[in-house]
Amino acid sequence: MVKKVLLAAPRGYCAGVDRAVEIVRRALAHFGSPIYVRKQIVHNVHVVSELEREGAVFVDSELDVPHGETLIFSAHGVSPAVRAGAEGRELRVIDATCPLVTKVHSEAIRFARAGYRIVLIGHAGHEEVEGTLGEAPDATVLAETVADAETLQLADADKLAYLTQTTLSVDDTRQIIDVLKRRFPRIHGPAREDICYATSNRQRAVQELAQRTSLVLVVGSANSSNSQRLVETARTSGAESFLIEDETEINPDWLDGVDIVGVTAGASAPERLVQRVCAWLCEGNAAEVEELATSRETITFAQPHELRHAKPSSDAKPTATAA
Repeated sequence: MVKKVLLAAPRGYCAGVDRAVEIVRRALAHFGSPIYVRKQIVHNVHVVSELEREGAVFVDSELDVPHGETLIFSAHGVSPAVRAGAEGRELRVIDATCPLVTKVHSEAIRFARAGYRIVLIGHAGHEEVEGTLGEAPDATVLAETVADAETLQLADADKLAYLTQTTLSVDDTRQIIDVLKRRFPRIHGPAREDICYATSNRQRAVQELAQRTSLVLVVGSANSSNSQRLVETARTSGAESFLIEDETEINPDWLDGVDIVGVTAGASAPERLVQRVCAWLCEGNAAEVEELATSRETITFAQPHELRHAKPSSDAKPTATAA
């Protein structure tokens, strides 16, 4: 019988996701429906379905949007080719790219212009990686694993740099970087770590959860990279872990012999889903809910200039520029 639900803090929405979802809602309020969004605004099926009901239209390509309409780029960022495609269709573009992803794009451009060969650490096919690769495709090679880093054949070792996807496992990425530094001692990295603060904080919180329970449930969608990394982090820290969209995906067999259940959420999962999971776990068990806080997040990101004075949604948080 479950006696306690231990909630990780921080969990759920990060500043970039909060900003991106609010951009869609403000655009709908300001410009009216339809508002087109390239790909999923964030990787969560509940969020996407809710925004669809409010009037957002999600498309796979900017080329699917009628001429002259409004298009929002997702939080994961896009390549210059996508921007050019939107310009060619004379679309009104609102960029919801997370500022921390934009930082990685800027680093790729800077290194490429300086004549560096770039090793991008990330997952092939992920939208964020595709966007970053598009900034300097001829200068960039992808490394997904330690094995990739061990076998890369790169000329001109004096002009090498590495960048990373923002939602990776902190520990796995460190191992890849260590290999790159061993093989290419003069390789350059970004001035500040590319893995975002929210990803790092949530993985650290999960490590703490795993020390106190044998089971950690991660609320998030299957295509959410940072949510998948939380499951991996919990498992490597000694706890069993499962990724669930919501409470309907909990298997009661997982709870056999478990007194304390750890719960967290990926950076694109809204808090209401976490509370639904907690309510399901507590129902009939008289379990208490305790929050395990490992850090406090205060970062927020400003809205794009097109929407600075647009009407905010009723559940919007105050927006300020990140420190």
